[in-house]
Amino acid sequence: MIALEKLRQVEDFDWTAISPPAVIQAGERSGKFRIGTDTMVVDAAGNGRISREDFAVAVVNEIESPKHVRRRFTVGY
Repeated sequence: MIALEKLRQVEDFDWTAISPPAVIQAGERSGKFRIGTDTMVVDAAGNGRISREDFAVAVVNEIESPKHVRRRFTVGY
């Protein structure tokens, strides 16, 4: 958290941070995941998870079309 707070104070550098869910495991690419900001994305049972394939898609999507410049975001099902 300290590093994130320091980044948030920087005004002359563009950054993006992604916070993964509790579990990233092999699976299939569904392309169906949710994006959050400062709170881990969890399912109805309170589990934070995503497949490695969908996590990769979320990262590439952010690189190709930045939507979280100077912010942190999270992904999960």
